Formats: sequence, C-alpha cells, structure tokens
Amino acid sequence: MRDSIKVIVFHMNGQKYGASVMEVLSIEELESITSVPRTSDFIKGVVNLRGEITPVIDLKQRLRLGETERKKGTRMLIVEMGDVKAGLLVDDVSDVMDIDASTIEPAPEVINGVNESFIQGVAKLENSLLILLKMDQILNLEEVNELKQAAEE
Repeated sequence: MRDSIKVIVFHMNGQKYGASVMEVLSIEELESITSVPRTSDFIKGVVNLRGEITPVIDLKQRLRLGETERKKGTRMLIVEMGDVKAGLLVDDVSDVMDIDASTIEPAPEVINGVNESFIQGVAKLENSLLILLKMDQILNLEEVNELKQAAEE
C-alpha cells in the first residue's frame, strides 16, 4: 500500500494549491466581512461564523499574489493558526483528492512568487502541478497575535 495524503484543492490566480484536510476545519461561502481598523493589509476583517468571531485573511495578499476578487465562487478555508481560528480567502475550492506521497517533491526556493517557507512541496499531477501549502506557517507569531486582537475588537 502506498502512502498518500488527502488534500483540499483550491485555486488562486489559476494555479492549483493544496492543503491537508487535517489542517482545514471547514470550507465556507463568503459572508459579509466587517473591517477592523489598524490591521495588516491582508487581514480583511472579521465574520460571525456560527456565533464565533473569526478573522479573515486574504491568502493571495498574504502570499503576495495580488488581492482576491470577491465573487460567487470565492471561499473561506477555516484553519487554526496557533490558537486562533481564521478564514483564508481563496478564489475557489475544486476538489478533495488523495495525493501519492511519492509524487511530492521539495519546494523550489520561490514558485509562482510564493516564498518556500509557506510551501510543503509540489505534487506532480497528470497535467499540472499542485503546490502544497503549510497552513501553520502562513502567519508568524506577531501576525497570529494581530489576528487575535482583530477578533477581540
């Protein structure tokens, strides 16, 4: 039996990205976001998600890939960063798939402009590449604390 990992496949700027299903708590449709003043540009604000105030991050902006255009297919991946839950805006979510671990290669230093510290590896699919992100590395400790403050305001 081959080792495989189950990933959620999502898109940003037409590129496929993946996150382990173990790191994603849920996938949500975009709700109205309440802005929070004096936060980093990539922190878009907060949403009330089932009674819990949840900060929202534009993942594209955080990875320096532009800004997510909010439209019908836009989704939020709910993840835990440190001890705070956050919603990560992505263009859309398309699939949940098993990736054979042997198809995953280490990340090059920079791929599509994304810093290697955010990338777990790159999986070769039939006709494309899937960039696997390390969700727990998207924010540093200072930024996680900023998220906590945004959720409390």
